[in-house]
Amino acid sequence: MSGKQKNKTTITIYGQPFTIVGSENTSHIRDVAESVDDTMRDLDLKHPYLGMNRLAILAAVNVTNDYAKLQKAYEQLKQDYDLLQTYIRKEEKLKDA
Repeated sequence: MSGKQKNKTTITIYGQPFTIVGSENTSHIRDVAESVDDTMRDLDLKHPYLGMNRLAILAAVNVTNDYAKLQKAYEQLKQDYDLLQTYIRKEEKLKDA
């Protein structure tokens, strides 16, 4: 079992209370919950005819889409960084030669 301390935090998303137990600090859990709440409320303004379940699913799809884009951008940055490091090493070798 992990030695990390578990934090119990009560949050509210779209008017519904939830108790979250996890190793993240309370502030982080509240920030994430606020982001989910904001996403659901924004979607509700655009699609007021959807019920809470559909809003939650749409919010999950939107958040996952954003996460996938960030992952892709991170991988590209990592590749660019690695390529830059290769160029730097080659230039250093040329200077030393």
